[in-house]
Amino acid sequence: MTRLSLYNQDLFCGAQAILWELEEQNIQPLPSLRTINRILSRNDLTHRRTGRYEPTGARYPNFPAKVPNARHQADFVGPRHLRGGAGVVRFYSINVVDLATSRCGTQPLSGRSGNAIYQAFWAIWGRLGMPRHLQVDNEMVFYGSPTHPRGMGPLIRLCLRYGIELWFIPQSEPWRNGVVEQFNHHYQQKFLDRVPLHTEQELREGALAFENKHNSRYRYSKLNGRTPLKTLAQSGNRKLRFPPKQPAPNTPLSKPRSGCYHLIRFIRSNCKLEIFGERFSVSPDLQYEYVVATIDVKEQKLKLFHDQLQVDEFEYKLR
Repeated sequence: MTRLSLYNQDLFCGAQAILWELEEQNIQPLPSLRTINRILSRNDLTHRRTGRYEPTGARYPNFPAKVPNARHQADFVGPRHLRGGAGVVRFYSINVVDLATSRCGTQPLSGRSGNAIYQAFWAIWGRLGMPRHLQVDNEMVFYGSPTHPRGMGPLIRLCLRYGIELWFIPQSEPWRNGVVEQFNHHYQQKFLDRVPLHTEQELREGALAFENKHNSRYRYSKLNGRTPLKTLAQSGNRKLRFPPKQPAPNTPLSKPRSGCYHLIRFIRSNCKLEIFGERFSVSPDLQYEYVVATIDVKEQKLKLFHDQLQVDEFEYKLR
């Protein structure tokens, strides 16, 4: 009955979601995950949603993340609103997931300014550690401004300063950030829709409690039934890199002198490569293919790669 209720609300309805729902209802004694899975299997309720269609011949760049903090996916969520209290308070959130361990970080913020973005990532990295690669969508808060596409927005500058390679997924393909997108649904269903929040203090405390609960108690089949923190503990003695123990830097950061950031783009019939509103003509051989556009800050060049081979290069003076 719990699964049917979740299903009818268009919510996650797997074994872990059912267990959490039973916990919220104070059902005692709680069945184990193994018992729930047996019941689902016995009633033929273990089917999964199918994935998205991939165009034939369009090979998407593959970036495995086998060790903790090799690659994070991040998303900017909002605006959302606090329920109750005196007036309506609007807020946003930065949500991050480490692909290797499924550890999450979630940080509420009150606005979209560069300083707010810095503080949110700084706080999350202080708990998860800093990634080698950070993957985001093409939200303006991540790249800067379409008026100054070569100005290197706040997040680009922050990542370059601390040796993090920033990756922008293709436009209009949110499923490329599917791990954090799925986590966003979980964050909405199990936290925002369920926990009464009236003040910003309650929001911050509740978000941290939800993060800790997810990382210490949520078990993933892809992790062989382990929790994210257990997976981290069993990953060996790999040392995580954390930001300096000081407040987040303020905007504007100085212009970086070295490093790279990347954009994955699908080349359509017009054979144009779009970089934050600017367009570059590319070879017809790349039509209907995914490419990686790497901006080399030191060399001031835009380098184009297909199947890991460099196929073109453009002058790219950063401002």
